[in-house]
Amino acid sequence: MNSQKSESNPLDKLDQWEDFVETATYPEPESRKKENYRNYDDPARDCVREFYRLNHKHQSFDFVMKKREEFLGEKRERKEMTTIQALELLNTLVDDSDPDIDLPQIQHLLQTSESIRSRGCEDWFVLVGLIHDLGKLLCIYGEPQWAVVGDTFPVGCQYSDKIVYPEFFELNQDFNDARYNTRQGIYEEGCGLRNVYMSWGHDEYMYHLVKNYLPDPALYMIRYHSFYAWHREGAYEHLLDDHDRKMLPWVKRFNPFDLYTKCPEAPVWSELKPFYEELIAKYLPPTLKW
Repeated sequence: MNSQKSESNPLDKLDQWEDFVETATYPEPESRKKENYRNYDDPARDCVREFYRLNHKHQSFDFVMKKREEFLGEKRERKEMTTIQALELLNTLVDDSDPDIDLPQIQHLLQTSESIRSRGCEDWFVLVGLIHDLGKLLCIYGEPQWAVVGDTFPVGCQYSDKIVYPEFFELNQDFNDARYNTRQGIYEEGCGLRNVYMSWGHDEYMYHLVKNYLPDPALYMIRYHSFYAWHREGAYEHLLDDHDRKMLPWVKRFNPFDLYTKCPEAPVWSELKPFYEELIAKYLPPTLKW
């Protein structure tokens, strides 16, 4: 791996971040002792540590504003695709970056959504399981891994020590900036997460693509499913409003499906595709502007 590639993409595959969250940070309940949770010192996870070093160094307030303008601004030229096309394109992306992977990216989405469906949950909840990671298509636009995946967190205020590898925030240009390094930073107490700028990545990108079509609980699941410092550690309480607190149980309800539904037996996409085509058509327009 050359140095330029390592600087942008230290992970051999995007799934390494998800595996780290699932096994080292929040393993399935009862599978490990509580005192062994959030153990990041395994040398085998050096690439994940380097990933977070880059993420925490570069995800500044100015960086987030730049990416929001680049990918959400009115001047952006957008490619129209159906949701099915986006799903299959994401699958191709992961196959290209890791040809030896046993279960391609679409299988994680199908295993998540099928697990939700098997529990008799709301159909829009099932749809969230299918599309929650589709924002990883940002990689196709040449975005580095640290600007696509990883735990998300607010920018524009003090970083919580509940975020993984918080020591790397000392490398961030905002760390010593008086505008951004206080508890509230640029925000007001109780302003609500809708008024808080989050670190840039697939969660925020996907939220903006579907924000006009799905109910609030679905949007919170998509937008904040990687905001572990909030929904798993209880940080940033001072920024929440009553609506955030109302939505938190939905995000927590989604999280186990996201983390703990991987299994060796792969769902058969060709058999499931007609069901999901119908479900997508119920909630989303024929195409989205990616």
